[in-house]
Amino acid sequence: MTADTDNKNQPKSGGTARYLLALIPLIVFACIALAVGKVMYDQEVHGTDISAIPSALIGTKAPKLALPPLEGSNLPALTDDAIKGKLTLVNVFASWCIPCRDEHPVLKELAKSGQLNIVAINYKDTSENALRFLGELGNPYNAIGIDPNGSAAIDWGVYGIPESYLVSPDGTILYKQVGPFTPTSLKEGLYPAIAKATGKS
Repeated sequence: MTADTDNKNQPKSGGTARYLLALIPLIVFACIALAVGKVMYDQEVHGTDISAIPSALIGTKAPKLALPPLEGSNLPALTDDAIKGKLTLVNVFASWCIPCRDEHPVLKELAKSGQLNIVAINYKDTSENALRFLGELGNPYNAIGIDPNGSAAIDWGVYGIPESYLVSPDGTILYKQVGPFTPTSLKEGLYPAIAKATGKS
């Protein structure tokens, strides 16, 4: 009698376990859908910029710079001396990065304005390709350091390139731009940060 009862209960337990296992993918999907939905809602309703990823480094001293030069560029290496005492935009780029190509004309215009000292970290690139990139699009940089294994990018908290960091003359990170500069990010992000740093409205 007891054996029969146990046998009757076994399919029920197995069925429940299978049912619960089948629910796991649905629960995971629902969680992902909720997260994506919240991001889209925030962007649509509150105007949240999903590219504006905060950086723990903002308001802190910039990581040390001691990167070798891009050979053939006739530019100095990217060291602390290259940014010391100057309002500087540190741009992280690579020749294989399509958004970097799209952003490059903006950097050239910023360089022409003379407001900023613009320097670069060339990320996980080859010197040949980086030189070709600059030869095609022009060079807005006053110094370039190569970061072939991405270790400097890790120090700077790089999320994905292009990324740019506005650094004050005393070496404090004031602003971070994730992704290429756009008219909106310039107007609402970089320009106000420059104005604040220079004491101009």
